[in-house]
Amino acid sequence: MPSAFNFSASPFDCLTPDEQQLVQDSVDIAYFPQGATILAPGAQPTHLFVIIKGFVQQFDGNDVVTTYGPEDCFDGRGLMAGKVSSRFVAAEEVVAYQLARQAVSDLIAGNVTFGALLFSDLSNKLSALSERQSRHELQSLTMARVDEAFVRTPHFVDADMSILDVTRQFHSLRTATLLVRDSQVSPPALGIFTLTGLQRAILDGTPLDRLAVRGLTNFSLIKVRPSDQLGDALAVMIKHKVHRVVVAEGEHITGVLEALDLFSFLSNHSYLINVQILDARDVPALQEAAGQITRLISLLQRSGTHINMIARLVQELNAKLFERAWQLIAPPDLVANSCLFVMGSEGRGEQLLKTDQDNGLVLRDGYEPACDVAAVCRRFSAALADFGYPPCPGNIMVSNPQWCQSVTDFSQTARLWLMAATTDGLMALAIFLDAHAVCGDRTLLDKVRAAVYDMTADNDAMLARFASAINAFGNSSAWWNRLLFRGDQGKEALDIKKAGTFPLVHGVRSLALAHHVSATSTVERVQALVAAGRLPEKLANDLIDSLHFFMGLKLKVGLQQLETGHAASDEIALDKLSSLDRDLLKDTLGVVKQFKALLNQRFHLEAM
Repeated sequence: MPSAFNFSASPFDCLTPDEQQLVQDSVDIAYFPQGATILAPGAQPTHLFVIIKGFVQQFDGNDVVTTYGPEDCFDGRGLMAGKVSSRFVAAEEVVAYQLARQAVSDLIAGNVTFGALLFSDLSNKLSALSERQSRHELQSLTMARVDEAFVRTPHFVDADMSILDVTRQFHSLRTATLLVRDSQVSPPALGIFTLTGLQRAILDGTPLDRLAVRGLTNFSLIKVRPSDQLGDALAVMIKHKVHRVVVAEGEHITGVLEALDLFSFLSNHSYLINVQILDARDVPALQEAAGQITRLISLLQRSGTHINMIARLVQELNAKLFERAWQLIAPPDLVANSCLFVMGSEGRGEQLLKTDQDNGLVLRDGYEPACDVAAVCRRFSAALADFGYPPCPGNIMVSNPQWCQSVTDFSQTARLWLMAATTDGLMALAIFLDAHAVCGDRTLLDKVRAAVYDMTADNDAMLARFASAINAFGNSSAWWNRLLFRGDQGKEALDIKKAGTFPLVHGVRSLALAHHVSATSTVERVQALVAAGRLPEKLANDLIDSLHFFMGLKLKVGLQQLETGHAASDEIALDKLSSLDRDLLKDTLGVVKQFKALLNQRFHLEAM
């Protein structure tokens, strides 16, 4: 009886100790030589296989549907259906655990999550995984470090300062907390004065310009360290019945943690960054807020927050960041007579980690700016680069005159994209279709978008050429394996953008263009297409789930790459994935394959 079964691999990681013992009592080891057919269509399976060594290929006819490697399971669906529908062949020597059918049935009956992760369709698998993650979210947040929350900058005043001058400090510094230094005592003391102390000062009756802050200051500071957990900081506040604590490393004061900020962090971390952006009075202050966004993304990902929620928060924060930067850099007259917009994944609300700038500017027809618009746009692009958004290699930015035009000129440019239907033109059109207004008069952008839709009516040839980009990578024959390539370390890797995200996003974009769907996000486009009867609901739900999985997987890998000093990329090292991620990747790539077949039929791409 094997004793080294890996219970840390999905879906066995959700089993209780008793259920793990059931597996131990019911599992054996099987060996298959290279080329052996392990399961044939129509066979009645008696075991669930978990690969220890080697690879197994699943065939539908002569096509390889997917490949299973170490810690992957097969064929659960056949086991429960009582009949195998595909052929499973050992691509090389295979050693595998085989778990008896009765034991699998008992596990499913007693553990809903196990059954969902092992046998369900994509939607139910992801739902089960989401429920399991959400149980740990709040616990993970309270275990975050104090310095990962919004720690307010410390402001110091002398103990001899009058209450009137302290009140002026409250107003000018936009704060409700000041740290008070008293150098007349030995050793020098440090205390805290808040708005509560101001209320007591007013009730004292002494003229505020003659009342020193010393007498109303609390010199018994409650401190926490930057490395302490937020849960511990909360416990300290509760224990001492205070609403704020001083954050210090030894004698060095780094800031003040307010109870309101702590609770805001636990409930909605984006609120604090939004406050920083709105309060920014110059571009350097915005740069600090931009740095907080990446830290927020990392924290939310580690806490198990749903990927669509992270994406929505990031889109809103980036939009506020770009809007405030434009307002600080561009003259008010230019802001009022233009529309600043973002495109690509940022425009669709699907960007997580910072990527290349994709933005443009539409000017009102007849508007004659008093400023040098080109110079303003260059300063804006430079500011975003300082924020961590690198310049676009294709120069699709406001600093490029081709992406800074009047409504009429932009509409004429779009007409050329459509009429010429060149590769570059259709790429520009695809990018523009994702345009999302972030500042100024958004009706200007709407006018250009409306002109684009007017020109695409009944233009089937152009639509087919536009949609054909979904087949730019790989082909329908054994496409999973053909998209594998050797990464930097010589190991198998997958370009998740080419294999999954791009054909899904561009396919939905193509259907949206064909049916004049004005939404810019992929999810909203899918929902609109379903409502119009243009997309099957089951496939639509799988597309949304697949998109969110691709985004989540790319984010997880990207954060790991950043933490190890590498740039985030679309390359996924397959040998680094968990068995659950590999299983879900197979399912989601299968959804993309199904969607591409629908698109090839809808746009008659086989003839191209």
